Amino acid sequence: MPDTAQISIPGTERKENRAADDRLRLLIERVERLEDEKKGISDDIRDVYNEAKAVGYDVKAMRQIVRIRKQKPDDRREAEMILDTYKNALGID
Repeated sequence: MPDTAQISIPGTERKENRAADDRLRLLIERVERLEDEKKGISDDIRDVYNEAKAVGYDVKAMRQIVRIRKQKPDDRREAEMILDTYKNALGID
């Protein structure tokens, strides 16, 4: 008795390959659309920072604030304490 895992029904392999090819194509197209959206969002963010700079805000400080706000409060406090410890050890401030 032949192993059923090795038996292929004529004509079904092509349909399965076509379905896999279609699935792959759709996944690639989704990634491409998301990459386009990501670039658009990056451009929008850059425009906001440029606008802030144009009215006199310090963009470097703004970026740092955005980065800090992403952190959990406990993680932020710990990082600040470590930074303060290092600064004190080096005689900075």
